[in-house]
Amino acid sequence: MTAEPKTWPERKEYRPASELKSGFESLDPAFDELVGENPALEKHWSGAEWSEGPVFVPSLNSLIWSDIPNNRMLRFDAGSGETTVFREPSNYTNGHTLDLQGRIVSCEHQAHRISRTETDGTVTSLVDRFEGKRLNSPNDLVVKSDGTIWFTDPPYGILSNREGTQRESEIGANYVYRFDPETDELSIASDQFDKPNGLAFSPDESILYVADSGEPRQVFALDVGDDGRTLSNFRPFVVVRPGISDGFRCDVNGNIWSSAQDGIHCITSEGNLIGKILVPEQRVANCCWGGPEWNRLYIAGDTSLYSVQLAVTGAHRPN
Repeated sequence: MTAEPKTWPERKEYRPASELKSGFESLDPAFDELVGENPALEKHWSGAEWSEGPVFVPSLNSLIWSDIPNNRMLRFDAGSGETTVFREPSNYTNGHTLDLQGRIVSCEHQAHRISRTETDGTVTSLVDRFEGKRLNSPNDLVVKSDGTIWFTDPPYGILSNREGTQRESEIGANYVYRFDPETDELSIASDQFDKPNGLAFSPDESILYVADSGEPRQVFALDVGDDGRTLSNFRPFVVVRPGISDGFRCDVNGNIWSSAQDGIHCITSEGNLIGKILVPEQRVANCCWGGPEWNRLYIAGDTSLYSVQLAVTGAHRPN
């Protein structure tokens, strides 16, 4: 059964309808090469209250994403084009990714945890506490090539009842964590952020990029140590405007494709904006790579799901 639209009747408008544009804005010839000839933004489904956390699952040939305020996960079948409910309730899931075995790993606001969806559909809790205290509301996550899970833990799911349950933070801080599912070791990877949000590794995993949607409102870069677990050289990387960078992913060339208020911004590894995919939504939350060739960029835009086939593939393609 096709997923029922559940857009709430009273929604905040960040931009007037006249400013909502669709298309491609090139600021550098390098962007034209990345998008290819005659790129087209496709709209697949609309009716979410806040689309977030997309992940493409090759074994299902489907895109799974979160409709956070409606406490559900949605599934777009790339073969049939149908969108259905994948899980409801979903513990107000936010970000999703795949582990090395192709299983969905998720951030859950309500259960303040990282969970894993097994191949039989059951859900396993991986980690929900740090030093005995409940996590805030895990937001976004990535899996490194060694199988470790790196995730951000800002307070957005506990600030109100819109995306979880309002409560005080037990930890009293917002960290970037590293979790090893083999040993169950959870450690703080970085304590240098106000409200850490989206994150991604560079193609060679030598750099971890983290968006801070708190007071700094910009993306930072940190070097990954030779041990594969420590971070250093914390530094500003790029400021995304209008809006902020929420979620993003890298392509194989090291470019970052970041959400923004007006769509997806393509930013080089040197921090230069070279082009935009304009999305006709109030805001864009996140994106991910998918498709048979891993060159389709799926975009979670406010109420809707979009995608565009590009001339570049995403980094960290599943085996």
